[in-house]
Amino acid sequence: MGTSDETELSKKIIATHESDERGLPVKPVIDTIEVIFHRANVELPGFSQASLGYSETSEHEKALYSSASLQDIIELPPRITSAISCEILSKCSTGVDVHTITMNILHLIKQYNWDSKAVLALSSFAITFGEFRQVVSLYSTNELAKSVAILKQLPEYLEHAVALRPTLNALFEVIKEIIDVTKKIAEFYDLPRHEYFTTESPELLAAVNHIPTAVYWTIRSIVVSATQILALTGMGIEYLTEPWELLSLAHKLNSIKGHLVEIIDRCVRSIARKKDEEEFVEFDRIIGGTHIDNSMPLRALFNPKDGQPPLYDGYRKRRVSVDELRRKVVVLFITDLDPELMRGQDFQILQQLYVEKKANPTKTESKYEIVWVPVVEYWTEDKHRVVFESLRNQMEWYSIYHPTVVPPVAIRYIKQRWNFSKKPMVVVMDVQGRIVHRNAIHMICIWGGQSYPFSTNHEKLLWDQMSWTIDLVADGFDPNLPTWVQEGRHVCLYGGEDMDWIRKFTRVAKDVAREANITLELLYVGKSKPKEKFLRNIIDTINKEGLTRTLDWSYIWYFWMRMESMWHSKGQLTSSENVKNDPIMLGIIAMLSYGSSEQGWAVISRGFGEMVKGNGEHMFKGLNEHGRWVNREKQIGFVPALDEYLKQVHLDAPHHCTKLILPGTGAMPESVSCSECGHLMEKYTMFRCCLE
Repeated sequence: MGTSDETELSKKIIATHESDERGLPVKPVIDTIEVIFHRANVELPGFSQASLGYSETSEHEKALYSSASLQDIIELPPRITSAISCEILSKCSTGVDVHTITMNILHLIKQYNWDSKAVLALSSFAITFGEFRQVVSLYSTNELAKSVAILKQLPEYLEHAVALRPTLNALFEVIKEIIDVTKKIAEFYDLPRHEYFTTESPELLAAVNHIPTAVYWTIRSIVVSATQILALTGMGIEYLTEPWELLSLAHKLNSIKGHLVEIIDRCVRSIARKKDEEEFVEFDRIIGGTHIDNSMPLRALFNPKDGQPPLYDGYRKRRVSVDELRRKVVVLFITDLDPELMRGQDFQILQQLYVEKKANPTKTESKYEIVWVPVVEYWTEDKHRVVFESLRNQMEWYSIYHPTVVPPVAIRYIKQRWNFSKKPMVVVMDVQGRIVHRNAIHMICIWGGQSYPFSTNHEKLLWDQMSWTIDLVADGFDPNLPTWVQEGRHVCLYGGEDMDWIRKFTRVAKDVAREANITLELLYVGKSKPKEKFLRNIIDTINKEGLTRTLDWSYIWYFWMRMESMWHSKGQLTSSENVKNDPIMLGIIAMLSYGSSEQGWAVISRGFGEMVKGNGEHMFKGLNEHGRWVNREKQIGFVPALDEYLKQVHLDAPHHCTKLILPGTGAMPESVSCSECGHLMEKYTMFRCCLE
């Protein structure tokens, strides 16, 4: 059939349809019909039951016999089914063509919706077929059935049963496809179409264009199938259709079924997407809102399918509900499922916070709980369970009991709204369920327990109280530092990996301190992201030669990580336009620039305010030429005079090369000014692999 013929046929089919005002409970009817085609008391001669693809006892048959009220559910209009049977019987016996009979049937059921049309026609055929099978199956054991069979001339069929096997097998291929297509049409109409589609939706337009034709071919195939039964029960086996014609019809129905499957799949995917969006919007409303307490958002985040308590108390080693966290600040430690998690810097920072909390349980700053939330989008029990349970069982704080308690919508929200990728992050929920910080890890890294209640407002308040001093830079790294600052001593932090420069610098620094009659405390703090073995050798050499104090290796990584955290924390509160006027941001950038270099550098301060910084070359030159600015030192003090002289050294320097390596995660600035000269730095992307 050509395209123009198909279009014309489609128009004629649609013209038979008047309204959708009538419908049937199609599913129970189809279940009943499938029982009829599944089996009677015995197999028909010449019929292979496997051709319909049913198991020994179908689920539909079980449902039929287990439902006492099924007859109340099925309300078929007997007048219509009888009229369809009469139309087929009367017209087929008089030689009317199949198309005309099909169109007549469509006119009979013009006020029914499309799935009901197919089910009504199939019901009519199922009744005819069921009576036929029942008579044949009881023929040899029941006198009534035998008498009916004789009157219907069935013995002729029974005599030729073996010879008719190809025709019967082809017939049942057609019947199987009829049932499948009918079920697919019913499946489409069972979708919540009106909730998720408009009349102009592509998915609905595709169905509107295809389903009427599918119903036509279903009914047409029913007419052909019914004709085969009529041929076996009176018209004569010479009226049977050739097997190849029946198989061609089965192939046509199979193709129609394929198109219906595509349409339904498109609709199901579209509905699933829209349901996901609805769920996401509702989740967003809950997480983004303010509540009486945090119970509702926590239950949205942790929603186990089995209804069991979703959390695990690592301290008491037991499963608990979200009520344990009610009206507490909740620190969500969101991570990937990484076997090396507990060796990571972020874990160590939170572990230290937890130690502070356990040491001071009654303090207001301890009224919070940490919950580990590993994000596993595709959980595999064999692959992930051992790693997850090993990590969970080593933690004393709370964790989710199992990664599947975090629903897919929550995982999507964590990734899209909180921008979680793989790097651990700390999201904070307050007692009313509000998200008060989307990543407080940097704040906690800088201030520890003083960060409580871990909100962005508190973070801003802490920064407002800060100034660029040695106390901020090196807080907590040396137990003597507070005393040095309080007594007004001069403190020098220095770093780099050039051992020759370290020897020269520390020697001249001590000499100048004696000349200036000041107390100078020197502390080596290494560099950012060093090679551990190399830096340990430098520390050992400094200690062995008695040059200065040094930070232990375990503190050096934390010193520079804390500096990077300052970059993130302060940077998110400072606009790019204001960076050049913010002493703290300028100081952070300078320190990170020094930490990015292998060359030496130094920062010297006195008390809570005065501070001077410089790269290794300039700082050594400035101190080595102490005699040139000693008079100025007597007028304004050691640190201001050195700072003044270094500015001149910088102006006289022929050139400099400063680099700044920033962590690849977090917000990246559009531009950064050089800590040495103030000019905008060139921007590059760097990938690095440093194996020891």
